[in-house]
Amino acid sequence: MVEYNRQGIIEEASFRDRSYIFTDRNAAGRLLAQKLKNYQDTNGVVLAIPAGGVPVAAQIARFLEMPLDLVIVRKIQIPWNTEAGLGALAPDGQIFLNEPLVRTLHLDEAQVQAQLALTRKNLEQREARFRGGRPFPDLTGKIALVVDDGLASGYTMLAALKFIEQRQPAEIIVAVPTGLLETVEFIHQTAPIVICLNIRTRRPFAVAAAYREWYDVPDDEVMKILAEYQHIHS
Repeated sequence: MVEYNRQGIIEEASFRDRSYIFTDRNAAGRLLAQKLKNYQDTNGVVLAIPAGGVPVAAQIARFLEMPLDLVIVRKIQIPWNTEAGLGALAPDGQIFLNEPLVRTLHLDEAQVQAQLALTRKNLEQREARFRGGRPFPDLTGKIALVVDDGLASGYTMLAALKFIEQRQPAEIIVAVPTGLLETVEFIHQTAPIVICLNIRTRRPFAVAAAYREWYDVPDDEVMKILAEYQHIHS
């Protein structure tokens, strides 16, 4: 439904390899929404990966007039570097480990299991807070637009996609403002269409470097965005 290049990866060519291209997540979401305008008036759901993906996704959902919901996945943190991850955990407990990285870091099974236990606890807490017992939306035959604020290693997005695949949507589209090229290609192995406006080809890569205004989105802001959106569209 959206015109895409031969590889199924859509970018904004003038943004390639540029830093600080977006004012903030809201501005990035509005730009992404323009790339998705052919999906207006279709049967779709916008699924945000919290927390950073929520402001981006809210802009897309508002523009497309689609329901906004969450797919809550969690990065499995490296023990001594909580900003980095060695994989991700899906809502149904599926584990996606970056095995080459685990080997490179010389992590043993006990260390990995300890990090997994922490991640499970955190995911359960977020499910309780953000979803409050509300079931995951029915995606059968619908378009699933999966949104985050960027793709670094890609494992949280992979966990989200594998979880969503099992719910039999008609189509899955990934939409992110920024991403590392090799990660975009990695995610494209699972998602037929990946829209990434600001593709960067060189390491070191940080999602934050695409934004002039960057901060960790607090849980309270996620709750506020969801409440405001549901109020407007109820």
